[in-house]
Amino acid sequence: MAQSRREASRRLFDLADQQQGFFTTKQAKAAGFAENTHPYLVQAGNWIREHRGIYRLALFPTPDRPDLVLWSLWSRNRKEEIEGVYSHQTALSLLELSDLNPAKLHMTVPKSFRRNSDIPGIAVLHYRDLPKTDIQAGPGYNYTRPLRTTLDLIDDESIEPTFVRQALSQALERGRNFGKRN
Repeated sequence: MAQSRREASRRLFDLADQQQGFFTTKQAKAAGFAENTHPYLVQAGNWIREHRGIYRLALFPTPDRPDLVLWSLWSRNRKEEIEGVYSHQTALSLLELSDLNPAKLHMTVPKSFRRNSDIPGIAVLHYRDLPKTDIQAGPGYNYTRPLRTTLDLIDDESIEPTFVRQALSQALERGRNFGKRN
């Protein structure tokens, strides 16, 4: 019994390690933790409940931007696939291509995304089916590449053109090739 708990803990840690210490209820169950043990693990201080169905390992170092992993996990579908991709102002900030510091998290989700009731107030959702070539992986979340980010901002007209010009200028200075979507 103790061996199986250790194995379940190791499996959960290995998974949570890829998501900056975060995991979902379904992931914990798949690792070997019965759902009726989850409240005890929170009460005992082993897990921290971050949102409905999303936890974080208490002893795992808190990431610089825990909100990015949390809301990325929130965007998962019934198959546990993460659908949200940080985009627009948030991606611009993650790419460090301007001085913009967005107050909200901008996330692009597929047109088929169906989460209307519990959209967090911090999130701005944009509906678009993104090709994989427009997406790059971050530590526990995905965000749009520089070209897609710039096109989204130009199309959306949600920020001052000076920030778009600054982003283009900084990307060129850093040698980013917009044509190859890197």
